[in-house]
Amino acid sequence: MDEIVLRKGANCEVPSEVESLQVVVAWDEPDGEVDVDAAALLLAGDRRVRSDAEFVFFNQPASPDGSVRLVGRSSTESGSHELVRIDLVRIDPEVDCVAVTASLGDGDFGSLAGLRLRILDAGGEPLARYDIDDADAETAFVFCEVYRRGPGWKVRAVGQGWDSGLAGLASDFGVTVDDGVDSDVPPVDDAPLGEEADGAVVQVDAAEAEPSLVEPVDGVPDESLDPDGVAQVIEFPATPTGRVRPTRPRPGVRTSKRAAVVVRPPRLKLAGAETWQPSRLFSISGVGTAEEQEKRATSALLATVMAVPAFGRALSARFGAPAGPVETFLEVPFGLGESTVYPDGVLRVARGGKLWTAVLEVKTGSGQLLREQVERYLDVARQEGYDTVVTLSNEIAAHPGEHPVLVDKRKLRRATLTHISWAEVLHEAKFTLHHRGVGDPLQAWILHEFIRYIEHPRSGAATFEDMGPSWVPVREAIHAGTLRGSDKKVPAVAAAWVRLVRHLCLRLSSDLGVNVVPSVARKLAGDPAAHVQSIVTRLASEGALEAVIKVPLAAGPLTVTADLRTSQVRTSVAVRAPQEGNGQRRIAWLLRQLKDAPDALLVEAVFAARTETACEQLKDVRDNPTMLLPDRGVEISAFRLSLASAMGTKRSGQRGAFVPSVTSAVEAFYSSVVQPLKAWQPAAPKLSEDVESEAIETQESEVSDEAIS
Repeated sequence: MDEIVLRKGANCEVPSEVESLQVVVAWDEPDGEVDVDAAALLLAGDRRVRSDAEFVFFNQPASPDGSVRLVGRSSTESGSHELVRIDLVRIDPEVDCVAVTASLGDGDFGSLAGLRLRILDAGGEPLARYDIDDADAETAFVFCEVYRRGPGWKVRAVGQGWDSGLAGLASDFGVTVDDGVDSDVPPVDDAPLGEEADGAVVQVDAAEAEPSLVEPVDGVPDESLDPDGVAQVIEFPATPTGRVRPTRPRPGVRTSKRAAVVVRPPRLKLAGAETWQPSRLFSISGVGTAEEQEKRATSALLATVMAVPAFGRALSARFGAPAGPVETFLEVPFGLGESTVYPDGVLRVARGGKLWTAVLEVKTGSGQLLREQVERYLDVARQEGYDTVVTLSNEIAAHPGEHPVLVDKRKLRRATLTHISWAEVLHEAKFTLHHRGVGDPLQAWILHEFIRYIEHPRSGAATFEDMGPSWVPVREAIHAGTLRGSDKKVPAVAAAWVRLVRHLCLRLSSDLGVNVVPSVARKLAGDPAAHVQSIVTRLASEGALEAVIKVPLAAGPLTVTADLRTSQVRTSVAVRAPQEGNGQRRIAWLLRQLKDAPDALLVEAVFAARTETACEQLKDVRDNPTMLLPDRGVEISAFRLSLASAMGTKRSGQRGAFVPSVTSAVEAFYSSVVQPLKAWQPAAPKLSEDVESEAIETQESEVSDEAIS
C-alpha cells in the first residue's frame, strides 16, 4: 500500500492484517551529536498510565507485558532514528492508547532538521508518515498516538511539545518521577585486580539496577579512562564480594541517564620471564577445516554474548530483542517436515512475560549464505513462533537494512530477517569494551579475549578485504580507456566500494568512540540502486571512486577519492577560515594546527568573491606563508587540505592490495591532519567600552555602599 502522509491532528487506520508496528522517530543528524531519546506511554481511558512500569524509556526499555519495546538508535547516511516496536495483539485490553514521544538531552526540537515520524509494519513496509515542521523550543514531544477504534487501531499525528523535558511530559501523563539524589548512602570501594588494594569509587542506585539497552554512553571523558582505555558501566547492584550496597528504593522512576565508571581489567604480573605466554580463553590452535572454524567462531561469540551482558544487549538490540539477559544455545535440532535441521545457534531473551527468540546462521571465511538454507530457517522460525532469523558472515551489506540473500517475501510474514557481518560484530565488541563500558574486570578480560580471537586471520572472521572478481577487469578497462557505464562488471565494483566505505566507518567508530557514517545526498541514501548507479556513472566517466565520511566534532567531513587512472588515493578536508584578521593571520591560525602534518600536504586557499584559488605544499607554506596570498586585499574564506598516496591495485590481500591502501590513507590523514584541527569559533560579543565602564563603576559603587553600611 502507499504511504499515507499525515498532517498535525490527522489520523489513519492501521490495516486489519497488521499485528505489530515499528514507529520510527527520525532526524537529519547522522553525526551522533544530538541526543534524542524515544519513549512511549501506555495510557488507559483516563489518558494516564496505570503504573510507572508502563512508561517505556531508556531506563525502562520494555512494558511489563512486552507489548511495547524500545529498540534503540541507528544511523544511516541520511540521518539518525530511534525505533519503538508495538505488538498490537499483546497490548492489555485496558490500555486504550500508546503515545510515542521523544526528548532531548540538550537543546530543543526547533533546532533539529528533518524531524519526522514514520509508521512501518513488522516487515518494514511503510504505512504512514508525519513531517514535523513547527517544532520550536520544546525539549520533549508527543509525536503520535496509536489508539483503539472499535475492533481495530488507528494512528493520530499529535505534534504537541513540552519545554519541561522528559520528566515534565511523563509527569503530565501520571508517571511518578523522582530524579533526586540520595545523600545518606556512602560510596563503596570496588577493588580491582592488581597491586592496588582499592579501586574506583562506585555508587550504584537501585533505580538504575536495570541498565539501558538502547542508548550507550555517547562518550567517556578522558579523565575517566584507565591506561588501557577500558570503561565500565555498573550493570547490577551487587558483586560477588557483596561490597556494593544499593541506595534505598525510591518511589517513581528516574529519568536521568546512567554514567560510565572506570574499571581495570585483570593484568598478569607474576610471569617468570618475558617468554611466558598467557593462557587464552579462545585458542586459535588446532583450527583446521572450514567446519571447525565456523563452529569455534560461533561458540566463542555465543559464549561471550552470555558472559558480557553489555555486549550481548548491544548486539541483540540490532536484531530487535528486548532488554534482558541473553541466553544462547549451539546447534539446536528442529524437526522440519520429514527432516531435522541444525541452525548454528539460538538466542533467547525473556522480558515482561514475552519470550523473544532468534535463529542464527553463521558463515566464516569464504563461506556464502545460501537462499535455500536461509529460507529453511525462516520456515523453522514460522513453525516455532520465533521472532527473527539472523545471518552472520563476512559479507558486508552494501546499504543498511539490505540482506545479501534474496528470499521469498512470503516467508517474512511471521519472522524478520536480519544480516550482520563479522566486521560489525568486531566493531560492537570494541565499542563496548573501550567506550560503552562493561560490568567488571572479568567481563572486560572475556571481551578482550573474544576480540583477540576474531581478529586472528585463522578465526575466519575477516573484515572487508576483497573487492571481488570484477575489480581487476574494471581497473584494466579504465587504464585502457575502454570502460563504459553499461559494462556489467561496473555495478559490482560500485557495490564493493559502498561496502568498503561502510567498513571504514566501522573501523573509525570503534577507534574513536563516536558514530562515524558516510555522507550521501538524501535522494540517494533512500534509494540504494540510485546510489550505486551514481557511483557507476562517476567511475565510467572519470575513473574515480569517491566517498564523504562524517566524523562527529571533526572540523569538516573527510573526502576520500580513489583515482584508478593515476593509481592514487586522495584524502581531503575543507575547513572554514577565521572570519577575522588579515590573510597572514588566517594562514598562521591554520599552520599552528598542522605542526605534525606531513610536508607533502597540499594547502589550498579559497578566496571570497573569487573563482581562482592558491595551492602550495605545506613545507613551502611553512617557509613563506605569503605564497598563498596573490595580493594584500584578498580575503581567505576557507582552506582545503589534501594528501595523495599510492593506491594498491590487487583485489585482495595485504601487500599491494586496494583495500589496505585506502584504509591506511584514510586513517593516516585523519590522525595527522583532521584530528588536530579545530573549527574556528568567533569570540563572544563584546560590550561597548562605555557600557562596560559604567557597569564596573556601578558595581564598585554598590560594593562600597554595602561596606560602609
